[in-house]
Amino acid sequence: MKSVKKSDFASLVKYLADDQEKHERVVYTSVTNCESIDLSAAVIEVTTIQGMNTRAESDKTYHLILSFRTGERPDDNVLEELESRICEGLGYGEHQRVSVAHDDTDNFHLHIAINKIHPTRLTIHSPYNDHKTLGQLCEALELKYGLERDNHQSARVGSENRALDMEHHAGVESLLGWIKRECLEQLQAASSWAELHRVLQAHGLELKERGCGLVISDQDGLMVKASSVARELSKGKLVDRFGEFKSQTRPVTTEGTGKKYEARPVRSRLDTTLLFARYKNEQQGTRANRTQEWKEARAKRDRLIADVKRKARLKRATTQLAGGSRSEKKLLYVMTSQSVKGELNKINEQYRRERERLSKQYQPLQWADWLRREATKGDKEALEALRARVVALGLKGNTVSASCGELKRTGVKADQDGITKKGTIIYCVGSSAIRDDGDRLKVSRGATREGFEAALRLAMERYGSNITVNGTANFKSQIVEVAATANLQLTFTDSTLERKRVALVNHSTTTKQESNNDAKDRGRRTGSGAGGIGAAGRNAGAGRDRGRGNFGVGFARKPNIGSIAVSPPPDARNRLRNLSELGVVRFAKRSEMLLPGAVSGHLEQPGAQSDNALRRRVSRGELTPLSFTAADQYIEEREQKRLKILDIMEHRRYTTADVGVLAFAGVRRIAGESLALLKRNEVILVMPIDEKTANRLSRLAIGDPVTCTGIGLVKTKGRSR
Repeated sequence: MKSVKKSDFASLVKYLADDQEKHERVVYTSVTNCESIDLSAAVIEVTTIQGMNTRAESDKTYHLILSFRTGERPDDNVLEELESRICEGLGYGEHQRVSVAHDDTDNFHLHIAINKIHPTRLTIHSPYNDHKTLGQLCEALELKYGLERDNHQSARVGSENRALDMEHHAGVESLLGWIKRECLEQLQAASSWAELHRVLQAHGLELKERGCGLVISDQDGLMVKASSVARELSKGKLVDRFGEFKSQTRPVTTEGTGKKYEARPVRSRLDTTLLFARYKNEQQGTRANRTQEWKEARAKRDRLIADVKRKARLKRATTQLAGGSRSEKKLLYVMTSQSVKGELNKINEQYRRERERLSKQYQPLQWADWLRREATKGDKEALEALRARVVALGLKGNTVSASCGELKRTGVKADQDGITKKGTIIYCVGSSAIRDDGDRLKVSRGATREGFEAALRLAMERYGSNITVNGTANFKSQIVEVAATANLQLTFTDSTLERKRVALVNHSTTTKQESNNDAKDRGRRTGSGAGGIGAAGRNAGAGRDRGRGNFGVGFARKPNIGSIAVSPPPDARNRLRNLSELGVVRFAKRSEMLLPGAVSGHLEQPGAQSDNALRRRVSRGELTPLSFTAADQYIEEREQKRLKILDIMEHRRYTTADVGVLAFAGVRRIAGESLALLKRNEVILVMPIDEKTANRLSRLAIGDPVTCTGIGLVKTKGRSR
């Protein structure tokens, strides 16, 4: 900061910690190298340390901002590591600092307020060429933590960067940008000082000497360095081309050309002429109203002060005329003076508060800030103007959108938290945040099921029922699960996601039907009817109880049981009903078992007879869409970690092309689903499996060979499944 007043540590922390009545503004805070983690206590401690250094005359506060690319939002642990590494690289590792992260703009950013005074040595530290050091640190940290790469080597001088910053934040074209757009080519083609002055004069500009160089100024006195417009326009290169500098002889005029620099909005995809005229008229009216009310406030203050002084003069005159001793009069004079001072302090305090209110009420706004304020009020033209800026590139990451961009009226209950300078509306649904840039919706990290459902409903009401989902595999699986569970009437453009959604919906419907049937069966077995009272009812209930006690719960539902104590049919007499009539075969190194193919071919009815009369059917696990969703979720997690940890192998889904002998690498359980890890060369294949297969594989050692014959079919040394 060029002004020491602006770099006051207490004011800086107050600004950083102010949530401005927004849910998504302050999302992370930390205090380092202070005795207390409370922000107020840390401010008192830092200001005390700064006051103990009386020799330093420069700024004692270092304000650093770490801004991330659009869509990037590192975890809190990563933020802590980044803050620590960068501060240590700048030489502030032992210094006191307060860090606050803001997420109410288009780019997530971290503010770091650093005390430049060492807490024990009380010396000031100002890093040399800190912008170069920061560039090197950022490049190294981007590689280490897998962040999106950025260009940290500036190719422009300071004045060019400041002009671009003004155009980006204020949304108004700078004088430097206007000169480059209007007359740069003509200035570069000039062959003499006279021709150079003529080109500038035609555009209402003037070339002057200032210090050791040249500046270009307009009629209002706004100036830029000539070398900032182009390196060919520096004084040294122009003197080498045209000789000694010659000033302009004629006064600057724009008559006949009509070309003159005016602060206008930067070029965008939307014509904002009428909107900008409204902005200028409103700002002029704001300045006039502020001036008028300030005059009225000053007049009121002066009038009140004059009344207090007049009353004081009357009191002193009355004291002088009244009788009494000298000491009594002196005491009355002192009391009058104290009363006057107290009333004057009250009047001045009231005037100060009124002036602050007027400054806040009639605060001048830049073009982009005015558009954001009007868009917050519901002005659609202002919102479209924000979104039409060239810098608005759209949301990235986990987004929900549609193929058609037609907006529909929305009725989803969501609180508007704010609007960014790119026209992104931030909604709050419970603890989740949804960002809307007009083309797609982005769900914040760590969103709840309520947030996902609100985003889907908002997308349906705005864009229709054909929804497009972009993002990580975990995000897509969560969206599909929420859409199926909430029974939303939509379709996904991605055929894979749509198949998963339909499968989940069918599975849910089947489960509900089975539960309803079970409930009906239980109602018929336990409900009271005509025979529920009396001897017959009691005997029937006792029979049911005996059945459950002898054969276990669920035995009554097995088919082909027959009545108890009834002779078997003639074709089943003198047999062992609990065994199947199958041939016996013997395998080497295996126990004897019965197979359907072992039945003799000369029998009257070849093939195995059904033994469902008393034996329960073997329950075979089936793979559901949730199994494959869990596999994708695990693969996504491992691939994200592989970007940070180099020794993690590549993970991918097992396919039918991977059939053969593989090495066993373990069993994992994700979201209630079992996954088998199989190693092939330097790749880990993730296969969804059922519970029995998981139990068998858990007995194997890491590295044991297994044979895969299909999706979910694994053969080991023992029995195959």
